[in-house]
Amino acid sequence: MVVSKLFCEISPFTYKISVQKEILKRNCMNLLGGKSLARTKSNQVLPILVYSHSALIRRKLGNVDSRLQENKAVNLALAAPKVDKILIKPGETFSFWSLVGRCSASQGYKEGLTISKGEPSSGIGGGMCQFTNLIHWMILHSPLTITEHHHHGNLDLFPDYGRQIPFGTGTSIHYNYLDYRFINTTDNTFQLMIEVGEEKLKGQLRALKPLSSTYHIEERDAYFKEEADGIYRYNKIYRRQFDKTTGNLLKEELIIENRAKVMYDKSYVENRKEYIGL
Repeated sequence: MVVSKLFCEISPFTYKISVQKEILKRNCMNLLGGKSLARTKSNQVLPILVYSHSALIRRKLGNVDSRLQENKAVNLALAAPKVDKILIKPGETFSFWSLVGRCSASQGYKEGLTISKGEPSSGIGGGMCQFTNLIHWMILHSPLTITEHHHHGNLDLFPDYGRQIPFGTGTSIHYNYLDYRFINTTDNTFQLMIEVGEEKLKGQLRALKPLSSTYHIEERDAYFKEEADGIYRYNKIYRRQFDKTTGNLLKEELIIENRAKVMYDKSYVENRKEYIGL
């Protein structure tokens, strides 16, 4: 049986054409979509800290070239000020790419780590996924509503190294048609504060008024299982909402269920207690 290729799979040239088509489609959607995008910044920091998080910039990722990690630090330092201090007012939508824009060499962006066709690769501006990972993790701890989120959910590309958050809660972005977006459907105003330090990417989600709830992210049923065609990583991610005054559980929801093929050497998982062999 002959399986015909998609147009984007025929050659690198047709892939580039397909990418430009998707970028054009997104530009048209932005113009005609009627959404009110967050554009206003304020040097005045909103008074209520909703959630904060930080992430190591230079992480050990298998055999990835350390040069790409250094370049990622440069790229994050260029992109962070474009998001730092942004206000998300009631009714507004946050769009990562609408704020950051295209990452080009002419702007100083360097070749960093990217994921292409399920494998580690490199490209100008690489490393932006770590930026949206940070934002996504903070937004999960808030009443803001995520409206666009992509992730590498079917592959586990790198062994755990100092993991701070559950597997499968990351993001995948590509200018500009794979975006990260959320909308503020509350009557409160929120603000993102972003800082690139020497070692860590740091973020705060702040608000104008106190929140009535707190949010907790919980990983359940996490394990590795060896199957006929390789090892797979499983887990479920739940979000739990609690009343801030009483501590009562108000809502629990399954936000994602992962089954990801492990792409690194099995020796990294064979001795883990969560490993189930054949």
